[in-house]
Amino acid sequence: MSGILKLSAGDQVRLKKPHPCGSHDWEVLRAGADVKAKCLGCGRIVAHPRVRFERRVRAFLHRAEP
Repeated sequence: MSGILKLSAGDQVRLKKPHPCGSHDWEVLRAGADVKAKCLGCGRIVAHPRVRFERRVRAFLHRAEP
């Protein structure tokens, strides 16, 4: 097990499965026990449990400044 993925508000990530709008790219709005993210294709905001969100992350497109 690799541990907790370092996510912070402002990170842009690519997920494995597409959103129904067709986009794979998301922006993290809040990261805690749950992760709130905004689809960069249609603008929909969703919340996922952190464990499920971390499993779906394929790559970081842009990291937020610390």
